[in-house]
Amino acid sequence: MSHSKNPFVRGYDGLSVQRLLAISYDDDCPLSYLALHVSQSHLPDSQVERHACVFCDDFALITEGQNVPPELDAQCPSHGIARNLVYAVMAEEAGKPLHVGDTYSEEAAREVVRRLRFETGFYSRAWEISSAHITEEAGRFLGELADIATPSGFLFVAFRIHYSPAVGVKLIATPWTDANLQHVEGITAEELRQEHRAKGVPESLVEVLHLAALADVRMLVFDADAPVLDGLTLYDDE
Repeated sequence: MSHSKNPFVRGYDGLSVQRLLAISYDDDCPLSYLALHVSQSHLPDSQVERHACVFCDDFALITEGQNVPPELDAQCPSHGIARNLVYAVMAEEAGKPLHVGDTYSEEAAREVVRRLRFETGFYSRAWEISSAHITEEAGRFLGELADIATPSGFLFVAFRIHYSPAVGVKLIATPWTDANLQHVEGITAEELRQEHRAKGVPESLVEVLHLAALADVRMLVFDADAPVLDGLTLYDDE
């Protein structure tokens, strides 16, 4: 399942702010949005907005009031006007850039990033979902693990919640990405999945735990009275 289809995923990965010029160049062409060349990234907004520029597919250079090296000018065949600056909020999805939205000041953009970011250790790492998302067999397996000391190597610990039929799971070494698991355990996510199957973990539980851990969930509670999670398989007909 791709990252975008994982129902446990909330927020965005790799949030950042990009300062872009909105460039007009032909009356019948839409604005082009490009970053300043690194050599001019220090210029304040007042020396950029409503100034003449040259640009290529990768960057722009302000020419009005600035000395542009000939070798850089030669890379920019197009001429235009930097009408204004926008501060684009960007993220990453499956290793590719994703445009989230624009603001007109760096301060506003960074506030958007702060509010969108799900920072590790603060919130959105504990979930309560319906136990119908795992089979009855998986529920029994999890309950049995909760009644004993969960053996090592699972990278999760099952526990019971007093005075409730719910069973919880503490996920360890998340997120269960190849990069993180290689760093922590020296294995890939697929190798961990195969280890879980070899240890007898039911497939429905393997699937839910790996989706949750991939989204950096740390606490997952299964309760018959909890709501279902849209996009996650249901087994309530078993």
